[in-house]
Amino acid sequence: MMETAQDKMETPSLPRVGVIGTGSLGQHHARNYRDLAGESLCEFVAVCDASPETANEIGSRYEVSAETDWRELVGKVDTVSIVTPTETHCEIACAFLETGASVLVEKPIARTLEEADLMIKAAEESGAKLMVGHLERFNPAMVALRPHVTNPLYFEIHRVSPFPNRSLDVDVVLDVMIHDLDAVQWLVGEQVKPAAIHAVGIPIISNKVDAANARIEFENGAVANITSSRVGTEKIRKTRFYQTNSYVVLDYATRFASITSLDPEAAHVLAGLNINRLEVDDVEPLRAELAAFLKCVANDETPPVTAQDGRRALALAIEVLEKIDRHRGRLDV
Repeated sequence: MMETAQDKMETPSLPRVGVIGTGSLGQHHARNYRDLAGESLCEFVAVCDASPETANEIGSRYEVSAETDWRELVGKVDTVSIVTPTETHCEIACAFLETGASVLVEKPIARTLEEADLMIKAAEESGAKLMVGHLERFNPAMVALRPHVTNPLYFEIHRVSPFPNRSLDVDVVLDVMIHDLDAVQWLVGEQVKPAAIHAVGIPIISNKVDAANARIEFENGAVANITSSRVGTEKIRKTRFYQTNSYVVLDYATRFASITSLDPEAAHVLAGLNINRLEVDDVEPLRAELAAFLKCVANDETPPVTAQDGRRALALAIEVLEKIDRHRGRLDV
């Protein structure tokens, strides 16, 4: 049966998607958008990278147009992933947001809080969605665990990576630790403010801080001890925390989550221990994140990770860096 004009009016068009920055992470944005387009969740139309070779290679791989200047995509896409160096986030995001195009920007949201505020203002004025790519919220282990979180009291977190084979425009706090700064604030409660911060960090291979530790004390008494390094010999992504009557283990790398609880009425402590290994769906976190982004755009919903969430994580990271700078002055490094 022939499609009528009325049918066309009632059939919503799919959002046209572009990816800006197709390096080590951006190429995975492109791959997932290609797959999501195959499920009729979007129309993947373009990629952009400053390197003509990279842009053309990714564009050819996914059969979309390739550009080297992100300005060429303005007006040609309805939604865009920005996976470029942090120093470029504000300029690129604002250019798209001001036209009404929705933006998923990788963490950290921006270099400064002032830049983050400009991005938030641009989104508010145009009505476009602005989401920040705090990927660990979409890790299947975290998704399984989140409903069981009640009142976290003490966190012990380790995130260690081998030195990355890519350009480093930020230090380990903004590059690596910010994942856990966001997660801790999300789990403790967005309304609970940090009350005291102690932090140390040193450069090892680069001229920026490559390894750092932060101790964050919140107004409600919760404490988080976070260690991050990008000069390790193994990959560690573990979070352990205690809440009333339970001990939680979360491993982002292996997508494992468990809760060990104690039955207070048990005759003996060991007899009352219950270890509950949570059932975890085997879903790629980035795919889940991008699908959630497209859903919030299509349904005009609040993004699952808002620009304010991204700003909050950046603000805490900046405070941690300020404490590190003071300590480095004493170390003379």
